[in-house]
Parts: sequence; structure tokens; C-alpha cells
Amino acid sequence: MRSRGAAAPLAAYVLHQYDWSESSLIVDLFTREAGRVVVAAKGAKRPTSQLRAVLMPFQRIAVSFTRTGRDESAHEVHNLRGAEWAGGAAPRGGEALLAGFYLNELLLKLLARDDPHAQLWDAYAATLPGLGGADEAAALRAFELVLLAETGHLPDLAHVTATLEVVDVTRCYQLRPEAGLVVSPQEADAALAGGDCLALQSALTARDLEALRVACRPCEPALRRQLRQWLAYHLGSATLRTRELVRELQALTTSAR
Repeated sequence: MRSRGAAAPLAAYVLHQYDWSESSLIVDLFTREAGRVVVAAKGAKRPTSQLRAVLMPFQRIAVSFTRTGRDESAHEVHNLRGAEWAGGAAPRGGEALLAGFYLNELLLKLLARDDPHAQLWDAYAATLPGLGGADEAAALRAFELVLLAETGHLPDLAHVTATLEVVDVTRCYQLRPEAGLVVSPQEADAALAGGDCLALQSALTARDLEALRVACRPCEPALRRQLRQWLAYHLGSATLRTRELVRELQALTTSAR
């Protein structure tokens, strides 16, 4: 019989962890059923703990924890009761791992605790295996779009935000942080074709991640530039350490030539 306050096993990924004591960790989990949950993993750093090999980023796990607050939705640190590997493999090394940490950083900064997003969790799980592959760029753009849509930060890409005018396939558009989707000059940098906007919104509405990746491919360079500005606006003063690290690595590579 499950003890009072104990949750059933949840599908989860580790987003981040840090030391809590000499033997324990605080772990930020992304679960399918409960959203972002922070747990205390007591004894996880001990050599004999089975949690050491389980609480790793990018591998699917099944976790159970005990709510510590009287209100089960309270934004508190809960007690981890158990965690088991649930299948899947981590992304390939190098740039693929950086891309994975980039996804984790976005989730940590844009998701509130205890706010479930099952579709976003599914998109995250489906995106990880493709990191480091030929279609990584489109996969990252698709994930960013799903994240923004799920958190209410993305306007309808089938309509001009200010006028609700239907997007015209003969025109170009841009995402502007304080105005939403706007008509853009045809020759403007990073402009999105109307047809691309409609394809992106159609895939988002259908909740079809593969169709969204396909829609991202022809417009990926422009979409990447626009989403970078859009994310920066919604992140506010928060900076993405993974982007800074990529720039530092690029600078080192350039200076070494």
C-alpha cells in the first residue's frame, strides 16, 4: 500500500542537480505528469547508492517522491523515494550534449514548478535522440516553438497579431517581441514567408512534432534568428549559459587556427 502523500512513479528526466550536503543532492526533474518538480535525493552521493547512476541528464527515468507540503501543489522541495532507469540513451557527445543542456536550460527558465505540460514532455523526449544528427537544427526550432506555445508565449502564426488578418502566402512576416507577428518588408533580414508561417501554425495546432520539424526546415535560418530574439525577450534578464559557452568555444576554435 502506498504511504499517504507518496506519489505514483512518474516518467521523468533530470534537468539539473546540485549538492545539498556531503551525501545528498537537490534535483530538478521534468516529469510528464506533474511538470517541473524539485526533489531532495538523500544519500544519492554515497558510493553505495543506486541513485548515482540513475540521476543523470537525458536518460528517461521513473521516479516516486513524497510531497512535503500540506498542499500537494505547493512549490516546495519534495523527498525523492526512488528512481529507476526507464530506457533510452543519452545524446551523442560534443555539440549534441551542448544542445541537450540548452534544452534543459530553457525548461528551467521558462517553466513554473508543478505545472504539467505532457505535450512538451513528449516533444522533449522525441527531440533528444536526434541531437547531433543531420536534422538537429530543425528539431531544436520545433522544440522551441512547442515550448513557447505551451507556455503561452507564442502568438498565432496564422494571423497578424494586431489586426487578426489572415497571413498571406505572398507576403513576409516577422516576430517582434512587443508586437507579435507583423508584416515584414520582402527584403528584410530573417523574414518568414507567409506560407512558412501557415505551415508552422498548422503543425502546432495539430500537435504533430514531425510535421513541425518538416515545416521548420525550409525557413530554419530565419526562424532561428527570430526565435533567438523572441526567447531573449521572454527570458528577461536571465542569460543562457549554454549560448555563452558555445560562443566561448567558437572563439577558442578561431584563435587556434
